[in-house]
Amino acid sequence: MVFRRVPGLASLSPWRGDFERMANDFFQSLGAWPQAGSHTVLGNRAFPAVNVWETEHELHAEAELPGVEPGNVEVSVEGNELSIKGQRTIREAEGATYHRRERGAGTFSRVLRLPVEVNAEAVKATLKDGVLSIVLPKAEAARPRKIPVTVAN
Repeated sequence: MVFRRVPGLASLSPWRGDFERMANDFFQSLGAWPQAGSHTVLGNRAFPAVNVWETEHELHAEAELPGVEPGNVEVSVEGNELSIKGQRTIREAEGATYHRRERGAGTFSRVLRLPVEVNAEAVKATLKDGVLSIVLPKAEAARPRKIPVTVAN
């Protein structure tokens, strides 16, 4: 951060170093990849970002995983929880001096509570163009059933 001297504001000089350190710490933290509970936080958002929606017979989930290889992702279902874990590595340029590093690297974990029970044996996951698509067929007990109505005697 660059500061210029402004006439009349010389009295603020003693705090300049403290302010610069706080600003640098804040902006560096936006590129961090810390672990936090049941999900990973990147900046102030959970990572990976996930959309979940429901159709009559299935739940669908899509997670943004740019730069993650399929072999570095683990998807599992236990009870009514979907777990997405993995690792993103970023290739280091040999002999380079970095001026900015905003892309996070390391391990991540996200656990989502599902609104209905699913058939864990039939779950399918694919990774294409940095988007993880997961199809979670609903368990038979969670699917809607049409009940025939009869005429009473």
